Amino acid sequence: MSVHATARLRAEPDGRGSTALPILESAGPLALRRTRSPLPERARVTVVGAMSAPLDGDRLAIEAEAADGAHLTVDAAAATVALPGARSATGPSAYDIHLTVGERATLHWLPEQLISAHGSHLHQTTRVELAATARLLLREEQILGRHGESTGALTTRLTVHRAGRPLLDQQLAYGPGASGGWDGPAVLGGHRAVGQLLLSDPSFEDAPMPARLLGPTAALTPLAGPAVLVTAVAADARLLRAILDEAMYDLLDGLKANHGS
Repeated sequence: MSVHATARLRAEPDGRGSTALPILESAGPLALRRTRSPLPERARVTVVGAMSAPLDGDRLAIEAEAADGAHLTVDAAAATVALPGARSATGPSAYDIHLTVGERATLHWLPEQLISAHGSHLHQTTRVELAATARLLLREEQILGRHGESTGALTTRLTVHRAGRPLLDQQLAYGPGASGGWDGPAVLGGHRAVGQLLLSDPSFEDAPMPARLLGPTAALTPLAGPAVLVTAVAADARLLRAILDEAMYDLLDGLKANHGS
């Protein structure tokens, strides 16, 4: 039997310089836990997997909102593994993420890797709505197959709107059923880990960043708006995380320097 579940959370200022979580609703395999944040003004929520999911046929979703003036970090306790379901399962599994960031609010969306196990079939969509003065740091990582196995069928789509206008719309597809060449030298070149790091900050309007390479398998691209996108491929999850972490810390340090803090 397939699982249909939607977890929800909302962060908002508590009036005392911190961020409260008036809505924190777990569902099915998506358990949400408030965890300690290193910053007193920022709330932190960790997604804890309560069961094996998603399996083929499952429909899972997370809806997260950082209301006006709120500061929120969402991370995960472990990787998400897309698995093949029972023979009776109908269609691929779906994992839908909807993020909303209000005026002067900050959201750091930092889940662990998504692993596409052999024989699985997953469609993941991430939709983000940013207010004009919102700040977003978002990381996505896809690992194509567990150790020693080929990948499942995986399609991901990341759509971001800022102040009602498109900022980014990117779709990627891997494995059985994907267009030819997805694993060729012009795309993955034999790598099996791929990731994206998106940083949107209003300060980029006055000081846009130039496009540049970040080593042999990563690049930074400015978007048509106050945002930059880092894309990277690597041989495995560990190397991919190292590339994205280095890019993330460099970008955040640059923002701190520009803000004079």
